[in-house]
Amino acid sequence: METVLLVIDLMVILALIVLVLLQRSEGGGLGMGGGAGGGLVSVRGSANLLSRATKYLAVAFFTISLALAAISGQNRQPSSILDAAPAAPAAPTSQEQPAQPGVPLSN
Repeated sequence: METVLLVIDLMVILALIVLVLLQRSEGGGLGMGGGAGGGLVSVRGSANLLSRATKYLAVAFFTISLALAAISGQNRQPSSILDAAPAAPAAPTSQEQPAQPGVPLSN
């Protein structure tokens, strides 16, 4: 179920990107697309259709994302960092002396 929702969410994301890029810029914030007669979509009815479709896809994106977050959190078991900590190596006692490095012998 989680994989299916994830694939649907990715398709909604791609559709949102395409719809946002198809819309004409009204404010001219980037300095392009706001001129008279310019832009890919110049008919007002098509612009309303694109904005409505963007709104519905945005709602679908947020809903699916929240559902994915809820599903992924259901099967989690509480855990502690201390449970997974490796055991500390035993320190050498005073009776055990570490081995001294050997002296190299020449020919």
